[in-house]
Amino acid sequence: MLIAGPRHLRAVLDEYVLHFNRHRPHRGRKLRPPDHNDAIAAPVTDLATARIRRRKVLGGLIHEYERAA
Repeated sequence: MLIAGPRHLRAVLDEYVLHFNRHRPHRGRKLRPPDHNDAIAAPVTDLATARIRRRKVLGGLIHEYERAA
């Protein structure tokens, strides 16, 4: 990714920090992100029937996946 200036750099870093803290799995946290609430267990999804939605982060450099409603 080519950074065009300080404002663009701040926007890219802000978006990456959100991804890193809210979505990216961390091995030291049993594949949970740092902002994850440990009291709420994630439901197990049957991948044979579930529809998965992909969201691009940082212009497509990173992808996040979630169940489609």
